[in-house]
Order: sequence, then structure tokens, then C-alpha cells
Amino acid sequence: MPALLPKPINPLTAESDVSDALIAFWTLFSKETIRFLKVWKHTLFAPVLTSFLYLVVFGEALEKHLSVYAGVSYTSFIVPGLIMMTVLQNAFSNTASSLIQSKISGNLVFILLPAIPGPAIAAAYICASFVRAAIAGIGVYVVCMVWAAPSVANPFYLFAFAFCGVIIMASLGLITALWAEKYDQMGAVMNFVVMPLTFLSGVFYSVESLPPVWRQLSLFNPFFYLVDGFRQGFFGTGTTNAPLSLMIVALTALAVMAAAVTLVTRGWKIRA
Repeated sequence: MPALLPKPINPLTAESDVSDALIAFWTLFSKETIRFLKVWKHTLFAPVLTSFLYLVVFGEALEKHLSVYAGVSYTSFIVPGLIMMTVLQNAFSNTASSLIQSKISGNLVFILLPAIPGPAIAAAYICASFVRAAIAGIGVYVVCMVWAAPSVANPFYLFAFAFCGVIIMASLGLITALWAEKYDQMGAVMNFVVMPLTFLSGVFYSVESLPPVWRQLSLFNPFFYLVDGFRQGFFGTGTTNAPLSLMIVALTALAVMAAAVTLVTRGWKIRA
């Protein structure tokens, strides 16, 4: 019998490149998803519990003292804001904490050595953030149903604003982790930028109830448009023009995501 010769290796084609990129994306996405699921008490249970405590404290304390939309109780009013706040903070934390941990511990080399395309790396991190943010957001809604369960008036706005919010925050998390050289720098962005902007975005109050000066300042907070648009998905009414707000946040999401993909592809601050 003639000896079996090894099959000659063909040059890489465009199809094989796409296939390799998809395999790399799925592998990294699975790794990132498993990572936060293994520590679910910290990554999922903790933010859900925190939002529930906000609902209990603020809802019970201010239910009879603050008026919001006609026919909407204060407790129901803050539920969408709590969900969006949880979604935004978890989307940022997932990409930022994972990438900077890989940088500091040195295991980022296992992602760089296989020469995985930059867009595939960024997409894997961002998609894993979608999973974490979605689980946390749904968890907050389920827990809040004990006190209030607002019905959904416009599902499109609900998902569109949440989708754009996750892209913005997950991409910002990637950029922050690329820039930061230690945990303190990432923590500073989270504690002094992300958290204040989310708390001051109208989560616990209606912007229309603020004095004119503070009302105008709220318009410069990008998170305000995400929270207000998401809330309109529940109640069908809000402070801003929903289509215009959606266009603004969608363009912002594209710009921030493009910046994150570009920096990851260039290996900014992660390649010598």
C-alpha cells in the first residue's frame, strides 16, 4: 500500500480568516462569561441586592412626599432607573475589571500570542458585558416586582436604550482598562465619573422637579438620556424627545465602540 502523505496546507483564505476569528471570538466570549458566572455572588447577586435596598429605602421613605408622572407611583417610577443604573454599572465593570486584571496578572499574553483580531477581542468583551448586564437587569426587575412591577409601554425603546447603554459603558470600560496601569486608576473612573453620573441622571427623581439651573445641567449628563429613554419604554412618557435621544445615544455608542475597537486593534498600552 502506498504511504499516506500528509495533506498539503493551503494558504489562508478570506473564509478561513473569518472562521478563525469567529472561533477566537467564541472562545474568549465563553471565557469571559464563565469568569463572571463563577463569582456570581459578587458580579450578579450584589448589584441586584443593592438596587433592591435602594428601592426599599427610597421607595418607602419618599413614596408619599414626591410626585412624578400622573398615575405613576414613586416606587414604580424609580424601578426603570434602578434597572438602567445596574445595567450601565455592570457593563462598565465587566470589561474594565477583566481586562485590567489580565494586564496586571500577566495572563493577557495568552490573548495576544494567538494574534486574535482586535475587533474579535473587543466584540467578545462587549458581548460578555451584554450577558452580565442583562442578567443583572432582569434580576433587579424580578426582585422589584415585590414592591412594584411597571408594565412595558414601548418595548422598542426599552431594548434600544439598554442596548446602546451597554455598548457605551462596555466600550468605555475597555478604554479605561487599556489606559489604567493599576486598580486604583480604574476605581477612580468608576467612583468619580461613572457612579456620580448615573446617580445624577434622574434615577431617583424627575428632572422636571429640579430648579431651572440644575435642570439645564442635567441635559449635559449623557446618562440622563439613557435613563429617561429607558423609562419611556415603561411608561410611554418622559422628559426628552425619545427618537432624538435614541439617535444621540446610538451615534455615541458607535463612536465609543469604534474608539475601543481601534485602540484594542492597535494594542494601545498592551503591546510593546
